[in-house]
Formats: sequence, structure tokens, C-alpha cells
Amino acid sequence: MADLAAIKGTPEFPHPLESQVNLFGNVWRRFLRHKGAIGGLIVFGLLIALTVFAFVSPYDPEASSLSERFEAPSAAHWFGTDALGTDLLTRILYGGRISLAVGGIAVGIALIIGVPIGAIAGYYGGKLDAILMRITDAFLSLPPFLVLILLAAILREVEFPLFQRNSVFTISFVIGILSWMTFARLVRAAFLTLREMDYVNAARALGASDARIILGHILPNSVGPIIVEATLQLGYAIIQEAGLSFLGFGIQPPTPSWGNLLSDAQEHFIRYPWLAVFPGIMIFLSIISVNYIGDGLRDAFDPYKMLEKVGEYT
Repeated sequence: MADLAAIKGTPEFPHPLESQVNLFGNVWRRFLRHKGAIGGLIVFGLLIALTVFAFVSPYDPEASSLSERFEAPSAAHWFGTDALGTDLLTRILYGGRISLAVGGIAVGIALIIGVPIGAIAGYYGGKLDAILMRITDAFLSLPPFLVLILLAAILREVEFPLFQRNSVFTISFVIGILSWMTFARLVRAAFLTLREMDYVNAARALGASDARIILGHILPNSVGPIIVEATLQLGYAIIQEAGLSFLGFGIQPPTPSWGNLLSDAQEHFIRYPWLAVFPGIMIFLSIISVNYIGDGLRDAFDPYKMLEKVGEYT
């Protein structure tokens, strides 16, 4: 990595890389001022750590013990046991791996589809923009959850290398291909504004190719809104996975996920409420922590807050 001291420009004309470093430094400082976002980051980081180190649990997430069925929370089983005598905490931790992985992969798929479509539509405009946005509008007009159920029902019966029954990638793909439209419209809006900026016109005058302008000049300046939207979409994807699994169209038992743990608990909820309460708390904590992180990032990347320190330089 280049030494920052070697790339510094003058105070009046700072080097672009130096400007990017300063930008993200200011963003991080504003993010740290958002107490809810810091709390969300801590909680979400803790959830990830617990699921990653779920193997530390002395219990097998799929091993049953009928003599220990429906045990209440105790020192031996902190979250109690389920209908098969399996330690509920262990299943929740392993289920968290599935739910969080599905959310992350789904957002990645949505980014891979939505960002290029939005960039191309916003940069070139004209008929290409109209065609791509009409396709986007068509996807937006679909009832998302009904289509999710239909696609999940179809793909879970298919046995392709990637699309296998009870596969994390299958559920992630189904959610991702119905979540890219927001990214496309967001990136398009950013490109419509940024393509008219002076530095873009200067790059064109110097003979830079369209790909270089898109990837090297405009897209880096659009990364803030994309990051914010990705965090919010992550929470939405976790909810969608939980809903699909709850209805029986997502991850199937004995593989645990937060959604199918809730589904298994519904017929025992009155007598054994911990079966639903603890998975529900985990879903709640993950969603609210991600939303707080998204709120903090939105405030940190707010362009109007860039004016906070203008007085220091005047």
C-alpha cells in the first residue's frame, strides 16, 4: 500500500486517494457518535461470534434424547429442550449460522444483479435506461412473498449442483433475485447525478473509457448509499428466510434455522413457551441491530453533514 505521505496533494487540490481516506475517516467518526448504531454493531457482532463458535456447545444440534423432552430452561440446558430432547440453545446457535448466511448471500446476489443494472441505466440513459427500468418496474410489481414461496417450492424439488433441496444457496438465490430492484434504482439515481460532475467530464476529455469512468470514478462515490441499503436489506432477508422456513418452504428440519424452530414451536407454544420465545428473541435482536447499524451509516454518509466542518477551513 502506498504511503499516505507520498500521495498528499496541496491543501487547495488534495489528491483523490487522500480525499477518499479523509472521507471514510469522517464517516467513521460520525458513525461513532450514533449510540444506537454502536449498540447495534456490538449486538450483531456478538450474534455472529456466537453462531461461528457454536461448535463449543457440548450438545449435538441434531441428537435427540427422549428422556429430556420439553425440559424447562435450567443450568444444564439454558434455553430448555425441544420435542425431541435436543438442547434448544445449541439448535438456535447452529440455526443462526443458516439464517445469517442466507441473509448475507441474498444481499450479495442482489448487489451483483442490481448495481450493474443501475450503473448502466444511470450512466448511458436513453433507451437502454428506459428498458432496464421497465424490467425493474416489472419485478417491483410482483407480490414478493407469494413469488418467494412459489420459487422456493419449485427450486427445492430441483437437484442441480447449486440448487439442491434444503440448500442455503437455493433459499438465498430465491430471496436475492427478488431484492435487487432497490439497489438498481438507488445506483441509477446516484449515477444520473454524478455523471454530470466536472471530474467525470474531465476524465472523458482525457480519454478514459466508460468502464474506467464507471468503476473508477462514479461507483466509488456511490458506495455510501449502497452500503446503507445493503445493511437494511440484510435485515429484510433474515425476516424473509424466517418466514419461508416457518411456512415450510425454506430450510427443512433436521437442519435448524430460526424460522423452522418457530414453526416447530407453534403447536407447543402454550405449554412450552420457551420453544418460540428464544428463537423469536434472536430474530428480533438481529433485525433491530442491523436496522440501527443502517441508521447510523445513513447519518454518517449524509452528504449534508459534510458541511459540519466548513467553518474550520474558512
